[in-house]
Amino acid sequence: MTSPPVRLQGLPPLVGPATRVLVLGSFPSVKSLQVQQYYAHPQNHFWRIMQALWPDAPWPDDNNYAQRCQCLLAQGVGVWDVYAQCAREGSLDSAIRQAQLNDFPALLQRCPLLNTVVHNGGESFRHAPRLEKALTQAGWAAKGRLHRLPSTSPANAAWTFEQKLTAWKAVLTP
Repeated sequence: MTSPPVRLQGLPPLVGPATRVLVLGSFPSVKSLQVQQYYAHPQNHFWRIMQALWPDAPWPDDNNYAQRCQCLLAQGVGVWDVYAQCAREGSLDSAIRQAQLNDFPALLQRCPLLNTVVHNGGESFRHAPRLEKALTQAGWAAKGRLHRLPSTSPANAAWTFEQKLTAWKAVLTP
């Protein structure tokens, strides 16, 4: 008899009052949960893509997570996940069970300048209609401001770094 998957708690939102763009993942990887840092897996392309999108920003080295977060927030970009909690073994989105969505209307109060939501991959985007409905009910005109981008995860090996960067650049830069 196998035991049920462990119920996991996600990370708090990385946002500020100047957040204009919210990047939504599905749920943190095992590594991210262990170290309590978004996109902590060394092969995840998220931080490399952010650095490539804003090359003139004062990005710290990879070991300084707090400064990386401050630099990201200074670009008007925040990070969160679709799920607040879930049951899951391993890090794959396909293993997520019994997921509970985060409270997005409450997040809007913390991010008055939010104008774009970017879904980092398909599992996050799967909830775009529910997210759009919740945000619209909270007074945010979500239509046309939700975007699906290729996952930065190493599990998305079908896309090269350059292909991911091109897709992200098309949405996040003028």
